[in-house]
Amino acid sequence: MPSPPPTTFCFLLHDAARLMRKRFEQNARQLGLTRAQTQALAYLSRNEGVSQCVLAEMLDLEPITLGRTVDRLQTMGLVERRPHESDRRVWLLFLTETAWPLVEAIAPISEATRLEALAGVSDEDRATLMRVLGTARANLIEKMSCSAKKPKARSAVG
Repeated sequence: MPSPPPTTFCFLLHDAARLMRKRFEQNARQLGLTRAQTQALAYLSRNEGVSQCVLAEMLDLEPITLGRTVDRLQTMGLVERRPHESDRRVWLLFLTETAWPLVEAIAPISEATRLEALAGVSDEDRATLMRVLGTARANLIEKMSCSAKKPKARSAVG
């Protein structure tokens, strides 16, 4: 008999996020895009003209991983790479006119997925959930920025 799944905060948070991603993929299948592609399009719609490296950072991806996604989106005629004015090594990303109807279709699918996940959860509990997750997020951001500011230990050799 299998044991029940763990019910720790981290397990539930991670598993709920995993299931929401999978359900979003099911709901978005009609668009003919992967989750990574919809995510890249959604971020680009709010940040047109960013470089591929900046978009990768926003999405918490390695630039090479995002590069393959952008290549596919460009092949599909959804993203255009334009050269940077002063740095020939940098390409800036823009959505094409063809991409905008797809971008506009992403938000309702995302909202439908959110409503499915929160079915049966009261408005009060939703507000509490948002407050708790917001606090946890802020705590982690603070800890990450504090540890980034700490000077690295010097080597004893030398």
